[in-house]
Amino acid sequence: MTMDRTGQFFFGRCASPNAIRLRSVLRLSRRDTLMGVAAGLALTGSAWADTPATKGSGSLSPSVDQFMALSAKLTERSSLDPLIGAALLDQLVQTDANRPPQMTALHELMVREQPKTAEDFARAAEKADPAFKDLIHDILAGWYRGVANGRVVVYRSALMFDITKDAVYPKTYAAGGPFYWTTQPPDVPRPTGHPALSPSKLVIEPT
Repeated sequence: MTMDRTGQFFFGRCASPNAIRLRSVLRLSRRDTLMGVAAGLALTGSAWADTPATKGSGSLSPSVDQFMALSAKLTERSSLDPLIGAALLDQLVQTDANRPPQMTALHELMVREQPKTAEDFARAAEKADPAFKDLIHDILAGWYRGVANGRVVVYRSALMFDITKDAVYPKTYAAGGPFYWTTQPPDVPRPTGHPALSPSKLVIEPT
């Protein structure tokens, strides 16, 4: 087998069948090559087009700002970490296909009704659409427990530790010197609030 002036390989007159097949493969034309590359680029472009730039993107999907506004109203906190909020939102919109449009609708309800308290907002939301109750539960569970879509998004900064920081510390975190837990912890006032949402079915999670 030798190479001719065009840079292609050729075989002698007594070429074997395998050599003939190899010669046919090696004579792949420039047109076929360009067509193959074009087809590959077209498939790649289609794949990129079908892949959202941001999870949960779309006209019916909530923005981080909308989610933070909902979270601030439901938790009645003026300062929440937007990085944690973005991570929670990323997981919450993957919980269910209906979550993104539901969250957007819940935000629109909040803007329209302008509720004064979290309780007023929760009651109005459940009255408007009973499905909002589970969504509110998921949002609050994300902030207070640090869990969304079955995943631990945040641990130490979960709000459940913030509301009891003067009495209870997160597991694996030491609050003082040796045997600090033997001292009497400070009293925690009994909650005086009332549930804003209707009762939900008790779910015992595996440990």
